[in-house]
Amino acid sequence: MIDIHCHLLPGIDDGPDTIETAVKMARLAVADGITHAIMTPHIHPGRWENTTAIIAETVKAYSEVLRRENVALKIGFAAEVRLTDQIFTLLENGQIPFLGGVEGYQIMLLEFPHSHVIPGSNKLIDWLIRNQVRPLIVHPERNKEIMAAPERLKAFIDQGCMTQITAGSLVGRFGDRARAAALYFLENDQIDLIATDAHNQGARPPILSEAARFIASERGEDEAHRLVRDTPWRLVSGQFESGE
Repeated sequence: MIDIHCHLLPGIDDGPDTIETAVKMARLAVADGITHAIMTPHIHPGRWENTTAIIAETVKAYSEVLRRENVALKIGFAAEVRLTDQIFTLLENGQIPFLGGVEGYQIMLLEFPHSHVIPGSNKLIDWLIRNQVRPLIVHPERNKEIMAAPERLKAFIDQGCMTQITAGSLVGRFGDRARAAALYFLENDQIDLIATDAHNQGARPPILSEAARFIASERGEDEAHRLVRDTPWRLVSGQFESGE
């Protein structure tokens, strides 16, 4: 399995505080069957001032530790970017790392605020798509406004956005409302990928297998493979030199 959204890097955002914990989380991922993971620390101006250069340096150091500790997790990086008008400047300055490139578009993980959908979000998304950046909306099922009316997500999909649901949402780790929204998106074929959005070893671990088994039981093995292996690999394969 391939995890395209997780917070395993130590000391860079609200993921693990120490390298020891970060290594333990990587071991958990491997034990769960995750072979490749994309490190996606927050870029949230005013809170998490990460940039491409900062993330790349942290990934390099983490990768060296994983090799030294014989942890068989292949890692790449992107970022989870909070929706803000500062995205324009960040992109212009090359401060946002992308997940990968597909069909002429760069794929960027885009996070809505948890409380609501910002008015005018559709205009920013239109601008991104016109500039060959395709937003991949992360965990929409955990946005309170979309929880209340999950049909609202379709307008963003129709604009050209991709979508990623948190694995834990499908198995109830984020409560009944998030699970109900996630199931709505699953039933209406509005999910492109599943990812862990892991932050720690406890409440938000790097575990994909539970959700993959659930999807396989509800929609079949092919659908589970599409969401945790095939589509993720199509997006991120360029980050891994071996091609595997």
